[in-house]
Amino acid sequence: MPYWRQPLDRDRVKVSHGIVHVIEERCKGCGFCVEFCPKHVIYMARHTNSRGYHPPEIDDDSQCVYCGLCMLLCPDFAIYVEDGGERTPERVIQISRGEVK
Repeated sequence: MPYWRQPLDRDRVKVSHGIVHVIEERCKGCGFCVEFCPKHVIYMARHTNSRGYHPPEIDDDSQCVYCGLCMLLCPDFAIYVEDGGERTPERVIQISRGEVK
């Protein structure tokens, strides 16, 4: 259902954006970054690294909000997030009863 109105300050609101980098050879496949990513940008790859672990891959880092959880939780320092600046949100979502519509 399309929304018939937008916030009046939409052009002034800025959302942080992050660029996610993975060092595959450091990864041991713990999956903390995948499990705790709030925007589900990261997932486990099907291929393995030289140590036999499945490293994380980035689905679409344009959705990354630069929270840094993946970077903080990685025990092997195999993932880091670079500041991609701020931008206006592409769309506005309505949240009701705990569901995103």
